[in-house]
Amino acid sequence: MLTAQQLADAERHDLTDLVDSERYPLERPDDPALLSVIAQARADLDREGCAVLRGFMRQDRLAQMREECQELAEKSFYNTREVNAYFTADDPSLPERDPRRLFMTRTSGFVTRDMITADRIMQRLYVSPGMKSLVARCLGEEQVYEYADPYAGLVLNVLPEGTEQPWHYDTNEFIVTMMTQAPEDGGSFEYCPDIRTPQDENYSGVGAVIREEDRENVRRLDLQPGDLQLFKGRFSLHRVTRVEGATPRLTAIFAYSQSPGVVGRLERTRQLYGRVSELHIQAEQDRAERVDGLLD
Repeated sequence: MLTAQQLADAERHDLTDLVDSERYPLERPDDPALLSVIAQARADLDREGCAVLRGFMRQDRLAQMREECQELAEKSFYNTREVNAYFTADDPSLPERDPRRLFMTRTSGFVTRDMITADRIMQRLYVSPGMKSLVARCLGEEQVYEYADPYAGLVLNVLPEGTEQPWHYDTNEFIVTMMTQAPEDGGSFEYCPDIRTPQDENYSGVGAVIREEDRENVRRLDLQPGDLQLFKGRFSLHRVTRVEGATPRLTAIFAYSQSPGVVGRLERTRQLYGRVSELHIQAEQDRAERVDGLLD
C-alpha cells in the first residue's frame, strides 16, 4: 500500500519526524526548552557572531539526509579560480600586502536548489515555518524569508579531497548551515568574529590573518554532522580548511533574508553555479548599491 510522501511545504509546521524534538520542540514555540535554546543562541551570536545547535537532526533522519546528499553531490558544478576575500579584481595601484591583492585558490562545488526535489529533507527543512521561526528568533528578527533566487537560498556545498574555501565574507548578514558528512581529515571551519565593521574594513588586520601572521583572533569550530550552525558572515572573515581523504565534506546551506524577493548577484551567481537565469539578469539591472558600503 502506498503511503503519502512528505514533501516540502511552506505551510507545514511540524518537523518532529526530522528534528530532535525533545531538545528542539519547534512545534511548541513557548516551551521552556526551546526558549532556553534561543536565549543561548542569541547570547552566542552577540558575543561571537556564531551559534551552534548541537544534534539538531534525529540520528535516523541524519543518516537518510547524508545518503540524499551523497546522491545529489554527483550533480555538483565545480569551479576553481583565484579569488581574494572580497571576490574583487586585482588592483595593481594598491600595496602588495593589501588583502585586496592577496589571492587564494577556491574550488566551489555546489548543487543548486532547482536540482533538490521537494521530497528531500533539505527542502523540507528550508521551507518549514518552524525552521524559519527558529532562525528568526535566534537572530532577533521579526521574520526571515526564503530567497526568491531559483538557484541559491538552498544549496549543497561539496568539498572533495584537496579542496578548500579560503578566507572570505558572505554577501548576506547571516547564514544557516548543517554539515551532513564530515571528511576523514581537515575541512575545519575557522572564523574571525567581527573583524570588520561598516565603518572600517580593517585591511591591516584582515591581511595579517590571511598571511597567517595572526592566529590569535582566529576561532576554530568543531562541527559534527547534524549540528545546525547560525553564522553572521558579513562582518566575520571565515574559511573551511583543506579537505583530506577520500570522503568529501558535504554541507547543506540554508540562506534566508530579512526581506522577501532576494536574488543573488549576477557575476557571483555565474562564478558559483556556472549559469544565470533571466531573473538574475533583470535583478542586476534593477539593483541598488549596498547600504553598508562594504566590499563583497
